[in-house]
Amino acid sequence: MKILVTGGTGYIGSHTVVELQKRGHEVIIIDNLSNSYSTVVDQIEKITGERPVFEVFDLTDKEKTAAFFQHNSDLDGIIHFAAYKAVGESVEKPLKYYRNNLESLLNILDGMQEFKIPSLVFSSSCTVYGEPDELPVSEAAPIKPATSPYGNTKQISEEIIRDTAANSSFNAILLRYFNPIGAHESALIGELPIGVPNNLVPYITQTAAGIREQLSVFGDDYDTPDGTAIRDYIHVSDLAKAHIAALERMAHKKSKEKVEAFNVGTGNGYSVLEVIRAFEKSTGEKLNYKIAPRRAGDVEKVWSETTLANNELGWKAEKNIEEMMASAWKWQLALEKK
Repeated sequence: MKILVTGGTGYIGSHTVVELQKRGHEVIIIDNLSNSYSTVVDQIEKITGERPVFEVFDLTDKEKTAAFFQHNSDLDGIIHFAAYKAVGESVEKPLKYYRNNLESLLNILDGMQEFKIPSLVFSSSCTVYGEPDELPVSEAAPIKPATSPYGNTKQISEEIIRDTAANSSFNAILLRYFNPIGAHESALIGELPIGVPNNLVPYITQTAAGIREQLSVFGDDYDTPDGTAIRDYIHVSDLAKAHIAALERMAHKKSKEKVEAFNVGTGNGYSVLEVIRAFEKSTGEKLNYKIAPRRAGDVEKVWSETTLANNELGWKAEKNIEEMMASAWKWQLALEKK
């Protein structure tokens, strides 16, 4: 298939491009490089032996996006990653998040409708569940008021996709990610945010490497066994494979509804302190960290019920937390050598 991957030089996007190419699909990447590097395309080529087509522009630019679709009207599907994703920043700069995350989606849906592109895999998030009533959280859980503008853009995006698909020829699958971590086994691609990391694991690895002085653990007074927030961490390559499974489900006409939603996680919850201990155990590195006040917009605890994705997509996360942390450290050490 010929697949467009928006945000394809980003962390999850680049790993998904690798998995697509491994399965023989033709890939086009669009990325504005706001939180990634063009050299990622070189690294993808080193891993797969094939260079994806790469276009640099911003999907909020309606004219450029329309022109792209004019020249690529034969796409078989789109995987849409391109979005801002920092919870804390979204609280401080909500308009930046609403403008970017929603306008880019609207422009893509315009192209899909005009050229009858059949399949969309949308990068959603477990943030749509807010603070869930029951754990593990399943796809049947109510969508709660979002705890951040970032989470709200994911909720609104899901609604936009459902409303649009109802009167269009395309199918969509919404993948609600839990927390992607780790790096490709080659250590050629991984998580490399521009500036100070917002996510836990790159901050852990950069602290262990001496780039950051100290890791702040935000909150130790949550209602959890050790007082720190609990998340479901999934290896990024496992997550990438779920996107291929979703695309192929739609291509083989196996969807049971126009728009389906699946949780993509491991089904296990780990606290921040448990993640730190897993890092120390798997790498032998001691981590300098301190307890800091809670962060605005953070959910206390959430982990996934994955039965639906396991059964319907024929997909299951494989790597455990120590393997995830070891791969993240291997990537950090490879960056140091560069």
